[in-house]
Amino acid sequence: MRIFGLRAALAALVFAPAIACIAQEKPAPPPADVLIFTNGDQLTGKLVRALGGNVTFHSDMAGDITVSIDKIKGLRAAGNFAVLRKDAPITRQPVVPGSFAIEDGKLTIMVKSEPVETLPVKDVEYILDAAAYQHDIAAKQGILQGWNGVITGGATVVRSSSNGSTFNVGIALIRVQPMVDFLPKRNRTTANFTETYDQLTQEVPPPATTVKTSIMHADAERDEYIKPRFYYLGEVAFDHNFSQGLDLQQTYGGGFGWTPIQKPNQQLDLKADIHYEKQKFFSQDPAVVVTNQNLIGSTISEAYRRNLPRKIVFTQTANILPAFNNSDAYSANVSAILSAPVFKRLSLTVTTTDNFLNNPAPGYQKNSYQFITGVSYNLR
Repeated sequence: MRIFGLRAALAALVFAPAIACIAQEKPAPPPADVLIFTNGDQLTGKLVRALGGNVTFHSDMAGDITVSIDKIKGLRAAGNFAVLRKDAPITRQPVVPGSFAIEDGKLTIMVKSEPVETLPVKDVEYILDAAAYQHDIAAKQGILQGWNGVITGGATVVRSSSNGSTFNVGIALIRVQPMVDFLPKRNRTTANFTETYDQLTQEVPPPATTVKTSIMHADAERDEYIKPRFYYLGEVAFDHNFSQGLDLQQTYGGGFGWTPIQKPNQQLDLKADIHYEKQKFFSQDPAVVVTNQNLIGSTISEAYRRNLPRKIVFTQTANILPAFNNSDAYSANVSAILSAPVFKRLSLTVTTTDNFLNNPAPGYQKNSYQFITGVSYNLR
């Protein structure tokens, strides 16, 4: 009996803290935010954000609603928010978060250990959740963070009297800061790579002959925004086109860009730069002499994106590269891509590309055209 009593006492001693923890009541959930309309109606839920005179509020009954701030009589938000004035630029400088309340056209900011600040609602441009502000704006991204884009691939293989293999790969990456769409961009970085490789071997009649094609393009661009639709840019591009006798074309330049159309369903960018361009050619005939070029020129380009029904996306780009010190050494490129979702992140992609080089190597054509179908994978 004594042993049993001793065991019971030890068990009670061991499990008493756990039982006490279980018995403790769960902490009360944070109070709901309250939105009061000018007509007296109220809505409880959670404030999502406020942008440019519009407040987005989430309610379990109504979902996400967006209301003009002049339709709001009062708003009480219990969480921590970052409040930015209209005349304050969006930078990485830290903003001390706090709670706030709106009543009769005035916003009161309450920050711990600081005096209460009151300002007119019309002077406020953004009200953002503090955690989202820190993640999307204030935090500095690493070089491998924040990227989005598409990886595309396709292949054709023939094995018979003629043996042929064609491979296509494309990578298009983009990183925008801030990462959220509802804030004006601070900078944008893009990187693209495409390669088409084809080899056809004809064994009948002998002797066997082999024809190769290799078309490669790679570029990177950095945009720094001066205003929401104006930016200056730096870019680099590399091209190789076996079918035009172009061993390597290198372009390094800088310029300006403008976004005349910027809507949720479409965007148009116009760009112009001044660059240095080096062209190196080759010839399969040793008797033919090729002339390499060192050029100073410009790239005038446009890029258009349109969201179509059923989540189909149309993308089109075009550019022309005149040379100032050699009027015959100009080139142009046009590309159009149609991408239709198939399953989750997978899409069917149709791409058509036309590359024009006015001064190819002797014996090669000026125009190079491609029509490619493939499967693409969206990174996010």
